[in-house]
Amino acid sequence: MRKLLIEEMDRLSVEGFKNADKFPFVIVLDNIRSLNNVGSFFRTADAFRASKIYLCGFTQSPPHREITRSALGAEVSVAWEKIESTSEAVVRLKAEGYRVVAVEQAEGSTLLQEFSPGPDVPYAFVFGNEVEGVADEVIDLVDSCIEIPQFGTKHSFNVSVSAGIVLWEFVKQKLTKI
Repeated sequence: MRKLLIEEMDRLSVEGFKNADKFPFVIVLDNIRSLNNVGSFFRTADAFRASKIYLCGFTQSPPHREITRSALGAEVSVAWEKIESTSEAVVRLKAEGYRVVAVEQAEGSTLLQEFSPGPDVPYAFVFGNEVEGVADEVIDLVDSCIEIPQFGTKHSFNVSVSAGIVLWEFVKQKLTKI
């Protein structure tokens, strides 16, 4: 066994990515403070062919040296939009037909392993601030919450790690239905 060379991985070009079909989901960032986390979201969005990232509140937007450092160029391939408030983004996405799901520990949340995305429904996944999580006023607006089960002493994951877990589960379920 050997590691593949980059040339052997058959990756899309930036233009190829922009023109490729995307999975039916967008990412909404609710006041993410770490630029490294923002860059990590771009890489994850690229890996799972997200339709778009919404950068809300004080979440910084490209171009920025710290975002680029962790995004490794994905900030160029993935579509993004800066929006003043997360609540505004959620209201708009719901009006556009998205099912909006916060990734948060909340009363009545669905455990990730029990989450089953509906067919032909686009999803918007809201990820919250590293300290406060998804804002209460946003929780009041979303359709539901997903919670990632945890079995150790800590009560949270790094927000960009949460994205990798949740978005892979979503894409994996979509792949099995193709």
